[in-house]
Amino acid sequence: MPGTNLTRDEAQQRAKLLTVHSYEIDLDLSGAQDGGTYRSRTTVRFDSAEAGAETFIDLVAPAVREIVLNGGALDPETAFADSRITLPGLRAGANELTVVADCAYTNTGEGLHRFVDPVDQQAYLYTQFEVPDARRVFASFEQPDLKATFQFTVKAPAGWTVVSNSPAPEPVDGVWAFEPTPRISSYITALIAGPYHAVHSVYEKDGQRVPLGIYCRPSLAEYLDADAIFEVTRVAFDFFQEKFDYPYPFLKYDQLFVPEFNAGAMENAGAVTIRDQYVFRSKVTDAAYEMRATTIVHELAHMWFGDLVTMEWWNDLWLNESFATFAEASCLADAPGSRWPQSWTTFANSMKTWAYRQDQLPSTHPIMAEINDLDDVLVNFDGITYAKGASVLKQLVAYVGQDEFFRGVQTYFKRHAFGNTRLSDLLTALEETSGRDLKTWSKLWLETAGINILRPEFETDDAGVFTSFAVRQEAPALPSGAKGEATLRPHRIAIGLYDLADDDEGTRRLVRAERLELDVDGELTGVPELLGRPRPAVVLLNDDDLSYAKVRLDEASLRTVVEHLGDFESGLARALCWAAAWDMTRDAELPTRAYLDLVLSGIGKESDIGVVQSLHRQVKLALDLYANPSWREAGLTRWTEATLAHLRAAEAGSDHQLAWARAFAATARGPEQLDLLEALLEGTQTIEGLAVDTELRWAFVQRLAAVGRYDEAEISAEYERDRTAAGERHAATARAARPTAEAKAEAWEAVVESDKLPNALQEAVIGGFVQTDQQELLAPYTEKYFAVVKDAWDSRSHEMAQQIAHGLYPAVQVEEATLAATDEWLASASPSAALRRVVLESRAGVERALRAQAADV
Repeated sequence: MPGTNLTRDEAQQRAKLLTVHSYEIDLDLSGAQDGGTYRSRTTVRFDSAEAGAETFIDLVAPAVREIVLNGGALDPETAFADSRITLPGLRAGANELTVVADCAYTNTGEGLHRFVDPVDQQAYLYTQFEVPDARRVFASFEQPDLKATFQFTVKAPAGWTVVSNSPAPEPVDGVWAFEPTPRISSYITALIAGPYHAVHSVYEKDGQRVPLGIYCRPSLAEYLDADAIFEVTRVAFDFFQEKFDYPYPFLKYDQLFVPEFNAGAMENAGAVTIRDQYVFRSKVTDAAYEMRATTIVHELAHMWFGDLVTMEWWNDLWLNESFATFAEASCLADAPGSRWPQSWTTFANSMKTWAYRQDQLPSTHPIMAEINDLDDVLVNFDGITYAKGASVLKQLVAYVGQDEFFRGVQTYFKRHAFGNTRLSDLLTALEETSGRDLKTWSKLWLETAGINILRPEFETDDAGVFTSFAVRQEAPALPSGAKGEATLRPHRIAIGLYDLADDDEGTRRLVRAERLELDVDGELTGVPELLGRPRPAVVLLNDDDLSYAKVRLDEASLRTVVEHLGDFESGLARALCWAAAWDMTRDAELPTRAYLDLVLSGIGKESDIGVVQSLHRQVKLALDLYANPSWREAGLTRWTEATLAHLRAAEAGSDHQLAWARAFAATARGPEQLDLLEALLEGTQTIEGLAVDTELRWAFVQRLAAVGRYDEAEISAEYERDRTAAGERHAATARAARPTAEAKAEAWEAVVESDKLPNALQEAVIGGFVQTDQQELLAPYTEKYFAVVKDAWDSRSHEMAQQIAHGLYPAVQVEEATLAATDEWLASASPSAALRRVVLESRAGVERALRAQAADV
């Protein structure tokens, strides 16, 4: 939206001038059932360092009714412009401002989002304020370092529940008057309101008592497994309070599963909002429960990293997100009572893969990114800020020692509680407890971009004994357009030596015979400890995944891995080799057809269901975009036949059976396979143990719609079976997936030519519109995309614009013409820096796919 940007320089100037003490916010939500606007009254008390100074407060609102500064009225017609209220003539010392405005409910997942449940026709509200959207609900100095207390008073419809950061009071005549919060940043304040269903419990330990709450809509209450959610929460409470040596800093802890949420969750202090797709309506695999657990643990970690201690400005966003991501994996791996001790395997398989992909885009940036304004940060919630930063922290723990690391973190919390920090504040605390100078480490790891490659280099004698061994480090050039230079870095890694051996049942296994941990620095690091040792079947660099680097296998090790990848005794070693193979495929070093061979040879032995499901997604992506077009259909046919064979062979009722059913549904193509999908839907055929429940039915329906088997009548009939918000989204996806020009035009009009769709439905329509096997049908939309994307970006809210800019980019048109069209648009359209980044990232995907297709021979 024009006029809503804020630069770092403006924020710094305002922070020098102001000290903000308190907000009193009075919201009249009594008309929320009908929507429209609501009355917002805000009183802010703050000090100014200068008499007569001028500043501004932020507000995004349809209308401002009243502005009173220090008892004097300001004319809204002149004071309110460009989403700012100008505040002239401040007093030195204490100032008081009152702003009365009409603010708008949204359907974009930003500000105060309003959703009407099709099941009960009741409205449900929640706020989402990160990065700069508290100003959509109340006037605020919208930057993280101007902390204050926040006191909310809310008038709500009878029968509603209202939840905020402070414990809920007893309402009086529909008015909920909350106590002030501690000093926190505006972006982690929250209000959730509606006739929500609630389950309450308590966390108690050593005299501490923290009330716990879990909320969802009544239409989801039958699926809410509150006991399991409370169990994960208590495990994380125990772990973090011990490791951080700082008690949970707020008075209660609520987790609210809310509809149409754009992200996974949000760390509002004491009132975490979570996407309600995590209330599982149908059977899911354990990988889905683990993903939910990581989200729960991640947000609880934020109560310390981000909420108690907050970055001064958004360039240190990683101090929030990287730490919470590292903490989630550490907790689930090490906490007593955790169900997912293999969480570092999941991290290596998913988060690291995300980081490696992000770090090879033209938009790659240092972990501590240069954030000049809000537009920069809005597109910076990426794989570097989350996953690379967490990977580097894992290496830092190996470098300084785990005990020393957590002692430094404890010092950091005690020293900066309820304050704001910079990177230097954290490094100072870690240097004090570890005795290490971290300035060079920080410069190389946190302040530079790009990724390193580690390769083993060795020689053996005739008996196969190492006569030399070294680790070579490479720093590939940064992608074209990226800022900075390629950098060699210090790495703390382990080298694993694996040999084939028979287990007790006579099955061949790859077993780690030796592990060596060392520091790698510079281009070549000798490893004299391995001299005289017989060369094993596999040499695995970065064993245990201590560092952040791409690894490559020597030729003999690669041959063994191709034949025996599924035979690794260690799940983490398997995950590292799967990740290396996928990375080689993306880098056009391993042909797609060879990657398919590798997966088919080893996936049947893979026990980790999360890895299995990742392999499903990666194979399908490789076949759709990276396969040589002349071979693609043969590869897809082979893969589809394999998915069906594994589905039929899987243990009845197992996670693997369900995962293979979904993989089969995603790619079914021949008449017999599509007949099977229809028969499973109709119940005329069954597969023992496979429950074709609500969510699986929709997966089948969407595939049948995408290949032209199902049309409006069948889709509508399925929606009648599932007249819920989720059913509405699934039906929208199915309609947009139909392989007709009319269906595509209808979907395009709904998303691009109209702005009426809420965020979740817009995302669903885009997901159906883009089908990788409909390239010819979608070809005309390349030109249309470039004709409208800039206007959409400039006229829609950030979340809605990003869905369009990223989701509708012609990524399935893998051809030089797409690159040429992109380059022509970039040269002529003068897009904002944020939009340019989104389009460049999408362009890089097409460029990568072209290289991979050329290598697939």
